[in-house]
Formats: sequence, C-alpha cells, structure tokens
Amino acid sequence: MSFRDRNLREGKECEESKSVSQNGSVTTTQLTIDESLLVDPKLLFIGHKIGEGAHGKVYEGRYRDQIVAIKVLHRGSTSEESAALENRFAREVIMMSRVHHDNLVKFIGACKNPLMVIVTELLPGMSLRKYLMSIRPKLIELHVAINFALDIARAMDWLHANGIIHRDLKPDNLLLTANQMSVKLADFGLAREESVTEMMTAETGTYRWMAPELYSTVTLRQGEKKHYNNKVDVYSFGVVLWELLTNRMPFEGMSNLQAAYAAAFKQARPSIPDDISPDLAFIIQSCWVEEPNMRPSFSQIIRMLNAFLFTHSPPSPFPVEPDNDKPEASATASNGTITEFSARNKGKFAFLRHLFSSRRTKN
Repeated sequence: MSFRDRNLREGKECEESKSVSQNGSVTTTQLTIDESLLVDPKLLFIGHKIGEGAHGKVYEGRYRDQIVAIKVLHRGSTSEESAALENRFAREVIMMSRVHHDNLVKFIGACKNPLMVIVTELLPGMSLRKYLMSIRPKLIELHVAINFALDIARAMDWLHANGIIHRDLKPDNLLLTANQMSVKLADFGLAREESVTEMMTAETGTYRWMAPELYSTVTLRQGEKKHYNNKVDVYSFGVVLWELLTNRMPFEGMSNLQAAYAAAFKQARPSIPDDISPDLAFIIQSCWVEEPNMRPSFSQIIRMLNAFLFTHSPPSPFPVEPDNDKPEASATASNGTITEFSARNKGKFAFLRHLFSSRRTKN
C-alpha cells in the first residue's frame, strides 16, 4: 500500500488535527524540524506491520530503493494531546538525527504531514525480548551475552556524551542484527536532553526497568515533575544485563505496579543466581544501587565488561606486550580522552564491593 493510499484511509484523523491547529486552540510551543530531515512522502511505501507500541505502529516499507522500518505515530484525540504528541515526535526526530553510532539504529528521515512518520534502517533480526523468549529456558552463551551488553553500553555512553537520557532502555528497544551477534538501540520516543536544572516527567519508561528515583515517597500525580539524571539509564542497564545472564523476566510473578512498588519502596531487586560470576554480579549490583550517584558511568561499565572478557578468554598463544604508555588506573572519558581514575572513584567502588560482600555474608 502506498503512503498516499494509507493517508486516504486515515484522512479524517488528519483533517481533524489540521482544523485544531487552525482554530488557534493549540497554545503549546512546538519544536521545529529542519526541512533537511524530511523525506518525500511520494517515495515512501508502507508494507505489513511488524510492531506496535503505546505511541504508534511500525511497518516494513520502502523508501526509494531501500527497505526500511516506518514508524507511524498517533496524533491524539484532543488538541492538547495532539500538541504534546507532535512535540514528542519532533523531539525524537531531532535527537535521532543528531547521534550516529554503530550500535544505534540509523535514522533516515521523517515526514510530518499528513501523518507523523519516522523512517529508519530495517534490522532483519528480532528484538532482544523476542530472542530471549525464543530460546528460553536456555541461556545465551556467556561471551555473546557480554558482547551484547557491551554493544548496549557503548550506545548509551554515546548518548550520554551527547547529553541525551534515553529513559526507556529495555529488551524491547534493542534490535538484533541479521547474524544475531550484535544489537542496536532503537526508539527515542522518551529520550530527553539532560539539563541540571530541568524538571522532567516522572513515571516514564516501563516499570520493571525503571529506576526507583523516578518515583516519589508519595504517589505522584500524572505529569508531575521531579529531578533525576542520566543514572536512570544505568539502573535500567543493570536490569537488562541481569536478563542477558539469566534469561528470566525481572520481578517474575509480580504485576508491573507491584514490581515498581517493590523496587522503589522496598529496595527489592531481582535475585542474582549463585552461578553468576562475582565480577558480573558486582557490575549488576553497582548499576542498581539506590543512590544514583553511586552507580558507575557507562564508560566505567565498558571497562569492567572488557576486563571480564579479557580475564575469562582462552589464553593467547602469543605474549601480549604491555602498553607502557597507558596508565593502569585510567578511564576513557565520554569525549574520548584518557583520564586518571580519581581517588574518590576508587573509594566509591571499594565501598560498593565491601557493601555487597557484607550483604552476601549476612544472607
């Protein structure tokens, strides 16, 4: 079905949205999408549906001579809802156009009239969620799981380096490549630019993967604002890493709200099996500690995962020459520069190791 044919089917919705804009009832300040990011709708053809979420549907399609994924977003039923969804659409387009990385789904373009559409590369592999379910109860081979985790951490490190919080990191938003040996991060629908003073909407993302600071000690009204930073993504990563190693659903047997309540108010976390390496258990636990500033950055997570791969890889038949130019206690910053680990960071992780060791002994 051509893009034009689908427009005729959904024309009523488009006309209603257009009339709302013309009568002046929409007062929300709208973000503007640069014209260079827009695709020609006449060259866009929509095929069968391959996915659906709370804010839109995803189709396989074609743009020019390229097979693509086409995300069609909802417009809303009221003028206020339409204005909010249009802003959300514009923010997602702007952010996707700004960041380019091997582990981020490639942005191709967008269309804002008469439908809101985002066009990206089409990955022939399934989502990480579907892949895990397809092999359950089997586990992913350990080195593959760690490499998946590294792909995710690199993508998140790049987003944070560009001042972007994803806010919805979960297996549903991670797509496997054709050879099922790598993953890419998708769906920037809830992503926001980070600002120290900005108040952001709480209760974003999906409950089982959400950081506890996204809740309050009292129930938040819908749309209420509160402070948090990019460490909410680190918490979500800890849960995803736990899933990669256990192939289980976090907070099994609980509803979404029960899982949220347990994590936020009872400091409950998914149980870590005894057969998981203590080094990996430490990474997971450090990601989901209650205090956000005690969680590692993604550059530190990448270093820890690489160290685990190095120490658990088969011995090399050739001796590796030490790199004397690179300090032992160094870290790669988000901007690519090498910086020394501060004494404060060393103390932070020593404290975490002691804390987890004490809890395990007590248990």
